[in-house]
Amino acid sequence: MAGSKSGRCAEPAAAAATQQIEQTLSAFLEARLRHGGHLCVGLSGGRDSVVLLHALACLRSSGLACELSALHVHHGLSASANAWADFCTDFCRRLGVPLEIIRVDVPRVSREGLEAAARRLRHAVFAACPADWLALAHHRDDQAETVLFRLLRGAGVKGASGMLAERPQSGGARLIRPLLELPRSVIAGYGEAHSLAWIEDESNADLRYRRNHLRREVMPRIEQQFPGAAQALARAGGHFAEAALLLDELAQADRRAVVGEQGRIDLARFNALSAPRARNLLRSELLDAGFRAPEARWLDEALRQLATTGAGSETCVATADGELHVYRGELHVVRQRPVLATGAIPWCGEAELPWGVDRVSFRATVGEGIQRRLLANDPVYLRSRQGGERLQPDPRRPVRTLRKLLQEAGVPPWERSRLPLLWCGERLVWVGAIGSDASFVCPPGEQGLAIFWQAADGCWPPDASRRLVI
Repeated sequence: MAGSKSGRCAEPAAAAATQQIEQTLSAFLEARLRHGGHLCVGLSGGRDSVVLLHALACLRSSGLACELSALHVHHGLSASANAWADFCTDFCRRLGVPLEIIRVDVPRVSREGLEAAARRLRHAVFAACPADWLALAHHRDDQAETVLFRLLRGAGVKGASGMLAERPQSGGARLIRPLLELPRSVIAGYGEAHSLAWIEDESNADLRYRRNHLRREVMPRIEQQFPGAAQALARAGGHFAEAALLLDELAQADRRAVVGEQGRIDLARFNALSAPRARNLLRSELLDAGFRAPEARWLDEALRQLATTGAGSETCVATADGELHVYRGELHVVRQRPVLATGAIPWCGEAELPWGVDRVSFRATVGEGIQRRLLANDPVYLRSRQGGERLQPDPRRPVRTLRKLLQEAGVPPWERSRLPLLWCGERLVWVGAIGSDASFVCPPGEQGLAIFWQAADGCWPPDASRRLVI
């Protein structure tokens, strides 16, 4: 394994490959980088990413207006992983491109498998990239393999659409694939033309991985009988992507037609949709909530249960990513969340306390919230609901069971055990989504304490920033 060096293009084919890649990159990036910006390249050290970074560095030298950098994800799965990182470091140094190396800890044993776990962690790093654009070096043959691989796994229209040339990432750089329309042969020609060196991942030759088997065994045989198969599969992926876009638009139109007053899907209106449209809308809701694409049999079972559920019934259909609930005639999609810690969490004057993935904040006030001096004589702590609690939020009404109060407030049953409850000794002071006990309300002019429950997961309350004590 050697470092990278540039050479002159001697052969016409090599010169053509260079010209094709430079023209493709220039056309792809012209509008996106019109006003400059930071472009980062995901650099594995393999041939494709080496070619992409080298070509971009050459374009930068000839006037491409952008800040250029590279990002290498160190998975630590190969005995050569450190050598790969060293190669990327040397290659970027030669090009004058800043490089960031980020290590991830990939679980060797998990339900999702080693490849999927590595990919998930790698894309988490990509999503956190602070650049404006993050460029990956996937090409047309990669796209064809992806489409075929997903079709063989029974993917739907969206899954079979393959990789997008551009897509947003939540809170991070927009992910782009500027070489997606070019075949592998052109990229190989560019590498040869410039005498580039790259690393070979030994796992790419392991036919136990199904993707490698497709690339090395299946696709060559398909190409023998169907010349141009890779191009045709990539083109089919484009058709699937267009169909998926239409299905997304249909799902949004259907959602507007069936949404209730609270912004959730009304069960009766949902059940009035045709089965294909209901299935399409439900799939869209789950994906928007961060679920993985549901299997067809799960969707069919969910539709069957929803069709037989009355407005007053409570239904729960579970997946590995969360649950689908019906409550008061509305659909609730609830992501899987960590189990809350058991036991009390003492409060000793902190500005906030952790509550699972949420936070409970405390702010000093005057004449607002709960009366501070009433908390002075007994231990103050947060605890989850145990059952049998009683509260009097309204001084004009008698003390009532927390169960009744939660029902009246419309707090879904599956959320009630996750509510934070603030206690002072044996007295219940405050309940998230309900408020404080009337006996603790701070009178005008007194030192008070305002409490906020900041729900991080967005499941409940609907507005995670809503203040829950006034």
